[in-house]
Amino acid sequence: MVSGFRKAIPLAFGCLILAAPLCAQTAADSSAIRAAALDYIEGWYEGDAERMEIAVHPDLAKRIVFRFPDGDEITETSAKDLIKQTKRGGGSGTPEEERRTDVRILDIFERAASVRVDATSWIDYLHLAEVDGRWVIMNALWESRPR
Repeated sequence: MVSGFRKAIPLAFGCLILAAPLCAQTAADSSAIRAAALDYIEGWYEGDAERMEIAVHPDLAKRIVFRFPDGDEITETSAKDLIKQTKRGGGSGTPEEERRTDVRILDIFERAASVRVDATSWIDYLHLAEVDGRWVIMNALWESRPR
């Protein structure tokens, strides 16, 4: 019995060490990721450029692929342009009862995360990174909802 117990201790310890990376994300990470996504979408609806600026990295690329009969076209918006659009009112004309701000964290690994935001007439897929201790949106790929 003692011999089996001695063998089990290193095995249990090894399992704990291997499982540790799986638990590396904290509730604080999830909370900060969700907060960045909400600053982004709520900032847009409120026309709050400060919230938008907090949410996005200065090198953000927000893209959509438009389909045309003669080929697809990719349109890109920079962080600077998105903040300007937000300052000019953004989505503030959207009636409050139509504003969707559903945030779903799809994945977190180390200092990278993927998030889906369901908004009024579109869906954003966001890539966030922890930069200098703060979660910020690096990329946004969006698609309009079918009408």
